[in-house]
Amino acid sequence: MLKSSRRLAAAVLALSVLTGPALAEPEVDRVFTIAVIPDTQNYTDFTHQRAAGFPFDARDLMMEQMRFVAANAVSRGGDIVFATGVGDVWQHPTLAIDPDHAARGFSPRPPAAGAESAGWAEGVRQGEIPAAIEAYRLLDGVLPFAVAAGNHDYDAQWWDESWPQDLTAPPGDLRRLGMIHIGGLTAFTDAFGARSSFFRDRPWYVASHDEGADSAQMFEAGGYRFLHISLQMAPGDASLKWAETVIHAHPGLPTLVTTHDFIDKTGQRRAHPVVDLNALDPFDNSAQGLWDKLIARNPQIFMVLSGHHNGQAFRADPNRQGGAVYQILSDYQDRNQSALDAGMATPPGVGDGWLRLMQFDLSGEVPTVRVRTYSTHYDRYASETPDYARWYRPREQPQMTDEAFVAADDFVIRMDDFRDRFGHGAAR
Repeated sequence: MLKSSRRLAAAVLALSVLTGPALAEPEVDRVFTIAVIPDTQNYTDFTHQRAAGFPFDARDLMMEQMRFVAANAVSRGGDIVFATGVGDVWQHPTLAIDPDHAARGFSPRPPAAGAESAGWAEGVRQGEIPAAIEAYRLLDGVLPFAVAAGNHDYDAQWWDESWPQDLTAPPGDLRRLGMIHIGGLTAFTDAFGARSSFFRDRPWYVASHDEGADSAQMFEAGGYRFLHISLQMAPGDASLKWAETVIHAHPGLPTLVTTHDFIDKTGQRRAHPVVDLNALDPFDNSAQGLWDKLIARNPQIFMVLSGHHNGQAFRADPNRQGGAVYQILSDYQDRNQSALDAGMATPPGVGDGWLRLMQFDLSGEVPTVRVRTYSTHYDRYASETPDYARWYRPREQPQMTDEAFVAADDFVIRMDDFRDRFGHGAAR
């Protein structure tokens, strides 16, 4: 027995020598990236495809974006841990008005003579929605992700009859052009709802509301577990109460929120004048209402991501407890250089493949986030593109210098209070 015990002890010693380092707790990688997918409506637009006479299939640019995100996911050797789409996944509505708003007494303004609405429903059902699903399928099973609903993703989007259109309005008086309202998310929740194959039974998809029009995900990175909440366009009070319930069910987790419309390209929390849903419908919350009712009162929320307004912007504000909330606009849907390259004289906006990559570095005493803008079409960062400001600044941010415009797409956020709010995470 003694001899056998000695042999066993020797074997254990040899095993410990061979595997000792692996038995130690692995070091946590404190650097990771979150991909933000801006409005993709002009990629999926059925009128922006070869079959409709467009010089290329714009949906291919969206496919390129998703292939890039998937190829650089942690599961495939990269550092992207999570992806979030800010909404306006497709372009056109499928209904003149949704049943709920019709029952509440809303009515759309009759379409103007010559308005091109015929074929929209068929185009979105047969072209736009399938293109979006095909693109997001590239992320399926590769990494956790979320998709917010933008105004173009609603079943109906109409000019409201109670706001007469005044085409004699002077430039800048956009409110006199009328008001757009939206309603119904059946098509969206069929594609990206809680019961869709994207999210059903996924362990990281932790909660949903309104059939998945609002949703919550969790992911682990940098030694922390993060909570992400995706909210529909102009979320109502029921959505905000649900989101707060989810936050309370996961106390202490650093939390990000994605919603379609939050800050505009000047950094203000205000809606586009003709898409101010709160002005039309008391059931909807403005960006400021979202701030007051949810974000400012829940100290776990440290970042808000949004789209909707063509351009980019950043602001930081303290919540009610004094914690910083970083608010980032990323929307490049109006960019048309790729169509100019294809020979179009007066091209519509397409997007040119630009997306946001936010690299978190939680290794130092002061965690940072480097926010960069990258085009999968041009295979370059904004700061590496010599013509970047010439291509885009005049239409998006004409008040900026070229240098400031480029800097707005390559900057670093210092999260000075992150450690105080969320601790140091897992052991290094």
